[in-house]
Amino acid sequence: MTWHYPENRRASGLGAVRPSPVFLVVVIAAIVGGALAWDADVESVRAKVGVFVLVVFGWIVSLCLHEFAHAFIAWRAGDHEVELRGYLTLNPLKYSHPLLSIVLPMVFIALGGFGLPGGAVYVHSHNFSPRIQRLISGAGPAVNAVFAVLLLLIVKLFGSTYEHPAFWFGLSFLAFLQITATVLNLLPIPGLDGYGILEPSLSYQTRRSIDQYKPFGMLILFVLVFTPALYRPLFEMIYAIFELSGVPRIWSQYGGYLVRFWL
Repeated sequence: MTWHYPENRRASGLGAVRPSPVFLVVVIAAIVGGALAWDADVESVRAKVGVFVLVVFGWIVSLCLHEFAHAFIAWRAGDHEVELRGYLTLNPLKYSHPLLSIVLPMVFIALGGFGLPGGAVYVHSHNFSPRIQRLISGAGPAVNAVFAVLLLLIVKLFGSTYEHPAFWFGLSFLAFLQITATVLNLLPIPGLDGYGILEPSLSYQTRRSIDQYKPFGMLILFVLVFTPALYRPLFEMIYAIFELSGVPRIWSQYGGYLVRFWL
């Protein structure tokens, strides 16, 4: 039996969205991590394991939604190959270079305490108008920004250092990672979303000359992030954005400490 989607549902793109079991497992893992941290003593092994699982799998959820946003906008604009490639399933294993897209950002969360841009979906953005190209590129960072706002709003309204502190510290750190990912993604570095937003405004010759540097975008980002003269002001800016919510930065920092449970 063949299932036929209603025409209006298919036209909206909703009929093409089929969350994969892998994505659902990732969501469940994040929830389990939160449950472990919820009533654990903040210095206990259980709290550290719970926060680690909550943050890492919560980060993967946000990565899936980030890349899904790129693909969904492209799908609505007419690039239906994103559906054939599995990008609308929110399955992180469908993205190109799982090692660079998923594992490496997770390692930097655990070691460095900040969120790198991750994931990659191929879309035919050059076939679209400059406005649609900017929408496709900007959709991913917008997801991270919305994720950060929602998490910080929840922490601000309900968070406490007296009840379930490990959980709230972990959620604060996850929000910090979303802000980090948003800011880093918006840098106008070839290969990142910030450059994708800027690219349609450049001349054809300039775009062609810069295309050769796109594969090295992550390397360029590493160099910038780990340059001592840039590292401190960059993260001071990110913390300043974080503290606009009214949530103290120390909550995020303690959440990062809990994630690095081996220290």
